[in-house]
Amino acid sequence: MKKLILSSILALTSLCCFAQKPSPALLNPTNHTLVLIDYQSQMAFATKNITIELLRSNTGLVAGASKIFNIPTIVTTVAAKSFSGPVFPEVTDFYPQATSNFLDRTTMNSWEDANVYKAIGAKGKKTIVLGGLWTSVCIVGPALSAINDGYTVYFITDACGDVSKEAHDQAVTRMVQAGAHPITSMQYLLELQRDWARSETYKATTDLVKKYGGAYGIGIQYAQEMMKH
Repeated sequence: MKKLILSSILALTSLCCFAQKPSPALLNPTNHTLVLIDYQSQMAFATKNITIELLRSNTGLVAGASKIFNIPTIVTTVAAKSFSGPVFPEVTDFYPQATSNFLDRTTMNSWEDANVYKAIGAKGKKTIVLGGLWTSVCIVGPALSAINDGYTVYFITDACGDVSKEAHDQAVTRMVQAGAHPITSMQYLLELQRDWARSETYKATTDLVKKYGGAYGIGIQYAQEMMKH
């Protein structure tokens, strides 16, 4: 009987401890590299699956989250001076071009650019998170290539855009079928914060949501103001 009771206690203890351990499939501030791909004016002009206003806000959430949590981050451009133009201010606000070493290239698939490939490898992370324009070209290319090279790949669906809803949706399907994991911009931020008791990033996270988080951000602003009374 004593052995049965002891076994039951150990089983419950093990279950309790196990419940406290998060899944390794969750993103955290130390297990991945973020790659922001071609958030440039010319690429945005033809984007139709999402409004430019929402795309910019979601991009701000992602770039801001990576800065708050010190995520190793790479910003790429394509033909910046000859065709695609400047990077979104929602990126450069957090990663100024003068100090962030944007990697400009000619290849549509950034994985085929030697400098980008080397920069990703130098971060030493086997998980990467992708966001950018366009989904069916500049996100599919590195996503499938990275998976082929043994990386775990996540991509932020609502911080990606394409020339049509169908082009975006089919690209998402293709990447998922290949083993990539779709997430959203708000999910990315909150998955990194994970616990509101983490006071060192609480204010920066809620401030970011107030700026770029739409209705959720307004809700936070309202709650903080009304709780003063």
